Amino acid sequence: MSSQANFRMPRSGLTLEFPQSLGVYDKYEQAQKAVDYLSDNQFPVQNCMIVGTDLKQVERVTGRLTTGRVAVGGLLSGVWMGLFVGLIFSLFDKNGSALAISLATALFGALFGLIWALVGYAATRGQRDFSSVSQIVATRYEVLVEHKVAQQGRDLLAKMPGYTAQQYNL
Repeated sequence: MSSQANFRMPRSGLTLEFPQSLGVYDKYEQAQKAVDYLSDNQFPVQNCMIVGTDLKQVERVTGRLTTGRVAVGGLLSGVWMGLFVGLIFSLFDKNGSALAISLATALFGALFGLIWALVGYAATRGQRDFSSVSQIVATRYEVLVEHKVAQQGRDLLAKMPGYTAQQYNL
């Protein structure tokens, strides 16, 4: 018999063997409070998971993009990158001209950043003339536990003051 027959794949810390739902909450804080209550009542919380479900992307528009704003952003970004490269080069300089190297690379970085940003902006051809930040968020949070302790968890949560989880047939 080969030695591979006894080999088991290691289990990830983010999985349960046979998960069962204890409840679904509208806010993460509610799911966290339920797990905290279970923990306070000596429930084996190492068998719990909080899973964000029904994901959506939220994008917040932060401002209008103009050629000037794009140019200034690219210029400043290039200056920082150039300064970083100049400081790295300065570490290996034997002539002691660290300031001159840093200034020269900052200027080259500024020029490169300016050109790169303007070319990128021009490539969009006005399709996206705004800046924004985006984030993936869950709309519901489900508390899952191993099947072995699911009923114990349900019984404990039923005693929790203000227990408001929604039960779904998932």
